[in-house]
Amino acid sequence: MSPATVSCPTCGRELEWASAAFRPFCSERCRLVDLGAWLTEQRSIPGESASGAAEPASQEPAAKPPRS
Repeated sequence: MSPATVSCPTCGRELEWASAAFRPFCSERCRLVDLGAWLTEQRSIPGESASGAAEPASQEPAAKPPRS
């Protein structure tokens, strides 16, 4: 039986699954290119928008009411 081969998701190069050090990628470069695509939001998981999520707290302190 021949070893299982897969295509690198970044560049498409064929590689043997069992001996690939950066699987499913063929190299560290392809792994980092893929990571960069996720971090810059070129890739995402489809689903509903998170617009209903709670807003992050403001960095500015809330204004104190004047003393009476």
